[in-house]
Amino acid sequence: MNKVNDERFIVSVKVGPKGQITIPKEARDMFDIKEGETLMVMGDKLRGIALLKADLFYKIVEGNK
Repeated sequence: MNKVNDERFIVSVKVGPKGQITIPKEARDMFDIKEGETLMVMGDKLRGIALLKADLFYKIVEGNK
């Protein structure tokens, strides 16, 4: 892992034979991602792929109600 600062890092992951990736421990810790949690996968051909915790995604979509 290449830590840029306390709020950012860069890490590479490999895609397995079933299309799965492992989220590095440092990322799971930083974003408090626990086993069994649901993540949203968003993609844009020009901008790439992003992961977001589902609860945060729905808060954003609902306008933080």
